[in-house]
Amino acid sequence: LNPPDENEEDLLDRAWGLSPQSRLSCQAIVAREDLVIEIPKYSINHAKENH
Repeated sequence: LNPPDENEEDLLDRAWGLSPQSRLSCQAIVAREDLVIEIPKYSINHAKENH
């Protein structure tokens, strides 16, 4: 992937559990190779809905 642009970084700033490798899923190009996806336990929706 290309480095994240400013818009993506602004959106990532609102994410829970952000790491230096975090990216928006819409940036991923899926190929026919093994792929490991980690989904955070918490999300903004999770927090707003009081789960």
